[in-house]
Amino acid sequence: MTDHSSTLPPTAAPGGPQVEGPQSERARSALLAVRAEVAKAVVGQDAAVAGLLVALLCRGHILLEGVPGVAKTLLVRSLAASLDLETKRVQFTPDLMPGDLTGSLVFDARTSDFTFRQGPVFTNLLLADEINRTPPKTQSALLESMEERQVSIDGNPHPLPSPFMVAATQNPVEYEGTYPLPEAQLDRFLLKVVLPLPQRSDEVQVVRRHASGFDPRDLRAAGIRPVATVADLDAGVTAVREVSVSDEVAAYVVDIARATRVSPSLALGVSPRGATALMATSRAWAWLAGRAYVTPDDVKALAHATLAHRLSLRPEAELEGVGVTAVLDSALGSVPVPR
Repeated sequence: MTDHSSTLPPTAAPGGPQVEGPQSERARSALLAVRAEVAKAVVGQDAAVAGLLVALLCRGHILLEGVPGVAKTLLVRSLAASLDLETKRVQFTPDLMPGDLTGSLVFDARTSDFTFRQGPVFTNLLLADEINRTPPKTQSALLESMEERQVSIDGNPHPLPSPFMVAATQNPVEYEGTYPLPEAQLDRFLLKVVLPLPQRSDEVQVVRRHASGFDPRDLRAAGIRPVATVADLDAGVTAVREVSVSDEVAAYVVDIARATRVSPSLALGVSPRGATALMATSRAWAWLAGRAYVTPDDVKALAHATLAHRLSLRPEAELEGVGVTAVLDSALGSVPVPR
């Protein structure tokens, strides 16, 4: 079932003292300007853009879920264009092999030796389109790349470019011809964001744009231009790591994770990796809002997008119609919010 709780609030709520340092502020302004650029091509998905920025700032990866036609692919392409990042797209299909992603050794007749030919994973932003249409064996080929930022071929590591992010899209698992992602694969995604169907007013705007000649394959004609650089992104990553976390907020994050582990409806709760992921995304969210510290509201804003895909329901809970959304809401409600 599609879990719409994994949507994010459209914008981080501003407030509190601003993050210190002109370089940090310039980086933040540049990255926030990305939203306006992406909006030239994509209507009504500002929350998903925010999720993509959070993932980039945390050096993580993101899973975008939605029915066909809600602009998942266009969203990622527009983001890459506005950040001037190299991007490659792989269409995941049932016959896709691991070497088609990572690359392989190729025999060179001139040197009578094997040389490594890089696959499409060697890029800044890999668009893994419809990742759940390929079998788990090929899905798992991304695990090393996502975790270690390298590809090992014949025992030799090949480092990936920096920055590197996998932005994977998937259709809801009820759709015919899809393979649910293994838990180990899901856990490597920092965030999972659900792209809902647009509101009526947004859909009218989409149709009017296409009637006026908008071509989603030509982003340059849509007016999208780079408004942030890799240097801005690197400065943002550094600034996010300097966002302070009080002992009370850190304990709040841990208590949320531990509450999921004792839920009778869950076979698998949030691991320590999930707790650290929630802390990281909350810091990025706070920095985008212009604050140098994390609040409990930041944690709650990112909890569903960061944790929901890491939870596994017990079969009896599924039979009773219990959803991950309700279970996570219950866990959040059971933990006292620090003042």
